[in-house]
Amino acid sequence: MPPTSPYRSTEPPDSLLDPDSDADLDLDLEELDPATSSSGAHGSRLLGAESGPEQRAPSIALRSLRMSGLRRSAKRSRGYGELGRDRVGGEASVALMGDEPRDQRYSDGSGTAGDDAPLLREQDTRPPRSATRGLQVLSKMRSRLRVPSFMSSHSTHREDGEDDVNQELEDPSASRIVAVGLAQIARYPPNLISNAKYTALTFLPVTLYNEFSFFFNLYFLLVALSQAIPALRIGYLSTYIAPLAFVLVITMGKEAYDDIERRRRDNEANSEAYTVLDFSDATRGAAHRNSANKLTSSSLRNRHQRRFAQQDRLSDIREEEEQVEGEGWNQSLNVQEVSKKSRDLKVGDVLKLGRGQRVPADVVILQCSAMEPSQDGGGDVDLSSLLVDTDTDRTGGDGPGEIIHGKTGGRDNSQHSGGDSSGETFIRTDQLDGETDWKLRVASALTQSLPLEDFTRVRVTTGKPDKRVNEFVGTVEILPSHSDTRRDPPSSGGTANLGQTAPLSIDNTAWANTVVASQVTTLAVVVYTGPQTRSALSTAPSRSKTGLLEYEINSLTKILCALTLALSIILVALEGFNNTEGNVWYVKITRFLVLFSTIVPISLRVNLDMGKSVYSWFIQRDADIRGAVVRTSTIPEDLGRIEYLLSDKTGTLTQNEMEMKKIHVGTVSYANEAMDEVASYVRQGFGTKSGSQTLVTPSSAHSINTGAVATRTRREIGSRVRDVVLALALCHNVTPTMEEEDGRNTTSYQASSPDEIAIVRWTESVGLRLTYRDRKRMVLESTDSKMTIVQVRILDVFPFTSDGKRMGIIVQFDEDRHAHPHGNSTGEVWFYQKGADTVMGSIVAANDWLDEETANMAREGLRTLVVGRKKLSLDQYQEFSTAYQDAALAINGREAAMHRVVTRFLENDLELLGVTGVEDKLQKDVKPSLELLRNAGIKIWMLTGDKVETARCVAVSSKLVARGQYIYTVAKLKRKDNAQDHLDFLRSKPDSCLLIDGESLSLLLTHFSTEFISAAVQLPTVVACRCSPTQKADIAKLIKEFTKKRVCCIGDGGNDVSMIQAADVGVGIVGKEGRQASLAADFSIEHFCHLTKLLVWHGRNSYKRSAKLAQFVIHRGLIIAVCQTVYSIAIKFEPEGLYKDWLLVGYATVYTAAPVLSLVLDKDVNEDVANLYPELYKELTSGRSLSYRTFFVWVLVSIYQGSVIQGLSQLLTEVDGKRMVAVSFTVLVLNELLMVAIEITTWHLVMILCIAGTFLVFIGSIPFLGGYFDLEFVSTLGFLWRVLAIGSISLIPPYAGKIIRRTMKPPSYRKVQGI
Repeated sequence: MPPTSPYRSTEPPDSLLDPDSDADLDLDLEELDPATSSSGAHGSRLLGAESGPEQRAPSIALRSLRMSGLRRSAKRSRGYGELGRDRVGGEASVALMGDEPRDQRYSDGSGTAGDDAPLLREQDTRPPRSATRGLQVLSKMRSRLRVPSFMSSHSTHREDGEDDVNQELEDPSASRIVAVGLAQIARYPPNLISNAKYTALTFLPVTLYNEFSFFFNLYFLLVALSQAIPALRIGYLSTYIAPLAFVLVITMGKEAYDDIERRRRDNEANSEAYTVLDFSDATRGAAHRNSANKLTSSSLRNRHQRRFAQQDRLSDIREEEEQVEGEGWNQSLNVQEVSKKSRDLKVGDVLKLGRGQRVPADVVILQCSAMEPSQDGGGDVDLSSLLVDTDTDRTGGDGPGEIIHGKTGGRDNSQHSGGDSSGETFIRTDQLDGETDWKLRVASALTQSLPLEDFTRVRVTTGKPDKRVNEFVGTVEILPSHSDTRRDPPSSGGTANLGQTAPLSIDNTAWANTVVASQVTTLAVVVYTGPQTRSALSTAPSRSKTGLLEYEINSLTKILCALTLALSIILVALEGFNNTEGNVWYVKITRFLVLFSTIVPISLRVNLDMGKSVYSWFIQRDADIRGAVVRTSTIPEDLGRIEYLLSDKTGTLTQNEMEMKKIHVGTVSYANEAMDEVASYVRQGFGTKSGSQTLVTPSSAHSINTGAVATRTRREIGSRVRDVVLALALCHNVTPTMEEEDGRNTTSYQASSPDEIAIVRWTESVGLRLTYRDRKRMVLESTDSKMTIVQVRILDVFPFTSDGKRMGIIVQFDEDRHAHPHGNSTGEVWFYQKGADTVMGSIVAANDWLDEETANMAREGLRTLVVGRKKLSLDQYQEFSTAYQDAALAINGREAAMHRVVTRFLENDLELLGVTGVEDKLQKDVKPSLELLRNAGIKIWMLTGDKVETARCVAVSSKLVARGQYIYTVAKLKRKDNAQDHLDFLRSKPDSCLLIDGESLSLLLTHFSTEFISAAVQLPTVVACRCSPTQKADIAKLIKEFTKKRVCCIGDGGNDVSMIQAADVGVGIVGKEGRQASLAADFSIEHFCHLTKLLVWHGRNSYKRSAKLAQFVIHRGLIIAVCQTVYSIAIKFEPEGLYKDWLLVGYATVYTAAPVLSLVLDKDVNEDVANLYPELYKELTSGRSLSYRTFFVWVLVSIYQGSVIQGLSQLLTEVDGKRMVAVSFTVLVLNELLMVAIEITTWHLVMILCIAGTFLVFIGSIPFLGGYFDLEFVSTLGFLWRVLAIGSISLIPPYAGKIIRRTMKPPSYRKVQGI
């Protein structure tokens, strides 16, 4: 017996049929009619497929037979055998009876297949009668093993006392059944968008952990805690506690502000209002029946605890039916529209969506209508009139076996659905998968014509939440109304009013963050919300990002700490580790560590964080990049260290707007102004006399007189132009719609491909407008005369596929304007086809110009389409149609058979009409921006969900691929043994561009991730197509891990969020379609060209300024530590403080903070030079501005200056005393101010004010420092000359060394400035 899937139902017990009664069970038609069913084949059919002539009859729900109303419940208490034993009898009945039933909660998802079994896609494995003996053994094992429901004699029920169904979070591993318009029994997550990093509970623990994960914060925490020990205390406790607390408050405050801003932006999206249909009347009716049926359900459950009772169970079921006989189906007579915020939407809510609205959750489409849906269905609705041919079924017909999932006799439901809408709508998915094509979505034919009042009878069965955006399997079912059952009881043999079931696929869905594009009203039921949507599952959670500079400074801090410890041990060792005055050696070492704690400057974090805020302010106030927003203010320096840029294509590099640029007809090419000549040919070829009833056909177009003066060549060119324009006007899937703009009606076009819309717009611009299109007809009119000139019947359409790369259509031309649309016609039949040159080259007739022209257009970055046609006689078409329909009915090898028929009858020797070139408009200044970034040493990767051909065209047109650069394509790679050959080639040709599709990329990342990344990172450009959001993020992570370089990712769609969050620096573009990417990004801009200024100017300045600032802060702390060391040596290695209390605090704040912080305004070159020489940016990637070399240079300078200042102060005054402190501290402050002035490259007014102002503040504060200085000595000339002498000796050598170094080896910025 083939294995089966244990489908786990979460059907809500408050189903409107009978919420708390016993559940329905499936019954095989073989059991109902063994004689007629036993010969059926056991082969299975996929969900929703039509049954072939040899197909066995399907399983149907026992509930659907309305056998006295056994209904759905949380307590399944009857098995197959109990219900059918007296009706069928025999061995099978006994075999299907089992042990005592057990109960199960719905919310845990462990229900049985039941009447939802059509969702299972495996083989239909219901046992034939010959297999029932084996089921007896299985039924005895049921207590130890859970088996599928059709193999179990009873469905499980709960233990006594568990009558109330507790709401639990839905088990994500189980499928779910959604009751449309009603409250669900299982709890589902709220429909919230959240990009926040913290919650109220996690903010403090997470931020404190992040802060103290940095070594110097932890170091200062230990130093501060040490001051609680009296033996280690030096000075005031606040001297050490206050700076640490200040740093933490500043940093955590900034994090809190950033997160509050994220929450505010999330709240805007979550507060977006949507129209929801309210079925409150129906819900109240359901609740009323709920209470009425609890007693009957309980009594039935107690009766079923008697095992294998030999009485007729049908009488018990009828007893329940009689108790609720009078209630019927309580339909809602007034469906109301209410407004709900996005966050308040729940599973089961029915949304009413219009054009341009973002879909807030994953939904299944129920109805699409061009006008407001009717709400006056009134009374009981007989669904059989909408879905099945009731006359056939009621008179016997072919019996119940002909009804398969809502289809009758193999006919499509849409033929019976009525209404003025075909149930079609278009959605835009570029925020989800990056594809620009509009996707066609359809409502299920089962629900398209259903009155709104009956929506509460609809049940949608879906699978567990899944992140695969291109796959979906489900079913939709309409439960029968009670009035239908009374009108057509099962005993009469009628089957028209059974519950109807139809399959659901990806074509019936719209995922969250897609946008409705059609001018229709779309009704859809919410099936997944919040974190369970496709969009959320494809998005990685937010993470805190730390800049590379932070890690580098952290490493330098460890060196400083080691230096502090070494210095402390050396000073104690020089004293001899002898116990003096009660202090043991380790206490003295600890006191020295506290004294030298200034070496590890806690103010460094404060200064850097304040600098980051200044950089963010500069970015957001830059007039050249208006709209720029800094959302993560902790990493602006990383903008200056980027080595890899991963970019999306759609909406990032391109505008997502197509334009027809060129057309070639074999002997002549038309572009730009030459299109006017095409329009004149169209006017001549499609001109008709006023009042004429004759329509234009391909044959009649050739016979139109183009004027006696026209040369033969011109007539030939004219006919070719008319033919190709007519072909382009007909060969597409575009539908025109009327829209009202500014009080006037305008025609817009909807299609699944923007290329097709661009071509149809072009045909309109040259004189041939598409005015009407449905599934059967198409009408073209002249833009000059406004008369219908071409009218065709659509016989067959062959849609574009990524494998076929072509699209075809067979049309029959009407010759008379008043031809009946459904009458017989003898007009010309033509097959038109357009497609990629790679596939059309072998389909069209032999020619000598196609390859050359398509190559020319491709070099210009145009997307090429080859157009051809073929005339068919009526006999030829009839022969093709018969063969094609036969192939379409094949069960095995259907696609291949259909392809063979098309190839045999149609796709050979097509007349080549021409080649079109369509341009995907690039974003503003994309070409120069990419070139500048490439010159800055940044390797650029383009990751897109679009097609290979599209990506290639954009890569060429945007100059991402240089002229003449070899493009190496890896596509459809399925075998691992072929992968190594591709990798070897890439290693041998490191100057080429790699073009790879998602399938091949997945294989390489799975089996050869290290080898692939090692080869790919050496290439100047990589283009990856058909990438899923997860693949984009994986690539970013791999590059980061393998190269240890900074990676920047930029995108504009929801499908780019994972990639943006995985990058070191994420940049989001505020696109036309939404703000999801920009909300999740660290930096948000409005155009791709703004990225160059963000990186080359702001990024470069931020990094260089922070590097200089960090070194100055380290220098400031190190020089005072050197002074302390010299002082300690002079006083016989005693751990006594040189500068205590205010002097220590004031030195790092009031007296030096502003001048040092003013370095964030410094710049070495102006913006024009930075853009002119992007190579200046390339230098930063090596990190030379803050390296071990520059660090140790500053350490040596600090040691020299500290030794000179303290040593000379002690020599020229006294070893210990207020005079020495006054001289050394004054020189120390002045030395720092002058060092800042020496290091400034470009002076700014703020810098002058900071330095001068700080000096005046220090001079003004001297009279208040009597507790530390000898004020009488300060007012003498002796103090003044000592300060000047020591300061000169301290400053002149470092300054001289800087001048010599600049002269001998000038930095790059001085070279380009010519200084």
